Formats: sequence, C-alpha cells, structure tokens
Amino acid sequence: MATTRTASAHWEGTLFEGKGTANLETSGAGQFDVTWPARAEDAGGKSSPEELIAAAHATCFAMQLSNMLAQAGHPADSLDTTSTVTFDPPSITGITLTVKGSVPGMSDEDFRKNAEGAKETCPVSQALKAVPMTLEIQS
Repeated sequence: MATTRTASAHWEGTLFEGKGTANLETSGAGQFDVTWPARAEDAGGKSSPEELIAAAHATCFAMQLSNMLAQAGHPADSLDTTSTVTFDPPSITGITLTVKGSVPGMSDEDFRKNAEGAKETCPVSQALKAVPMTLEIQS
C-alpha cells in the first residue's frame, strides 16, 4: 500500500538575506526556521535542507538495517546511526553514514555486509544515488 507524506516550505526575501520555514505537514511534528547563513555557514539554531535529508537518511537506513538483521536471524538490540550530509554550494557533495550496532550472535563481518546492503537498498539511499556515499562502522 502506497503512502504519501507532505512537508512544505515558506520563504520571504532574497536567497542571502531572506528567511523561511520548513514544516512537517503530515505528522505536525515541527516547524523549522531556515536561512541561507544557517545552510551555508553556522547553523545558529536553525535547520537546513541538508539536515532534514540527513535525518531522513539516518532513520531510513536504521530501519532497513534492522529489518535485514532480523531476517538474518539476528535482531539488533540497538542501532545508532548518523548521516552527515556535506553541502558545498551549490551542491550536496557527499554523504557519510556511520552506524554502531549491538547485535547478539552476529560477527563483525556479517554486520558489515548487512550494513552495506542496507546502505544500497534503503529507499532514501536509492533516492540519493547521485551523491557519493560512504559507510563507516563503529565498534
């Protein structure tokens, strides 16, 4: 069954002097202030498209990896994932996923293989294929 999710943005002013908001419409979970300086310089308590992409990617990857580990007979006790999106105006130039997992009974090699598989197959990774992506495993 297909689902849809909606977010919206409102912007006022020019790119460099203006300001706006990003809204998570479907969930109503939040409204985030955005500005060019927050995107390209210091965040200063504001968000950016890249931070929102990073949040979506870290969550999607963790969910995909969790499912893959359970299917392999080794459900994770926990997974901690970080997605770091690099913005070098005017482009997103790279993404690094970092994961640490507590997976009883699974070898480090098998964990790495599953993590690599999750990186390749999570829907957000699929949508971001145009960007160079790396995976780091923490122990």
